[in-house]
Amino acid sequence: MATTLKSLSEYSSKNILDISAKKFAIVVSEWNEDVTEALYSGAYQTLLQHGAKKENIIRKNVPGSFELSLGAQWCAQEDTIDAVICLGCVIQGETRHFDFICDAVAQGITNVSLKFNKPVIFGVLTPNTQQQALDRAGGKHGNKGDEAAITAIKMLGF
Repeated sequence: MATTLKSLSEYSSKNILDISAKKFAIVVSEWNEDVTEALYSGAYQTLLQHGAKKENIIRKNVPGSFELSLGAQWCAQEDTIDAVICLGCVIQGETRHFDFICDAVAQGITNVSLKFNKPVIFGVLTPNTQQQALDRAGGKHGNKGDEAAITAIKMLGF
């Protein structure tokens, strides 16, 4: 469903398991920090709201969205980590750089998930403008960080 028709912070509460003993890593891109910090806040609060313990939520920063895949891999290889949430924002520019970065990040995060057989969640915004990013990072369309966290929780209950 198109984001313009749905808030990213609305989700079904079906199949929510007890996550009080689960450990989460949240890998956050420092690029577009105003957006990624809002995404992190949404993901962190959603995990707490559903029972995660503060000490079981680990944050790792990477310079940009391209580095999310390797950051996720370093976290996912830890046996104590149950799920990894990747948060970033790549805003369309004037060159094809956007296309290459978005494709690499999506493929990289997918590959890490499959390699370690655990949820590695794609919480990366790919908007055309800064305003569209802000609208999806706690603005009028909710917060993609909320969605990424609830996706991790639901995948752990699969």
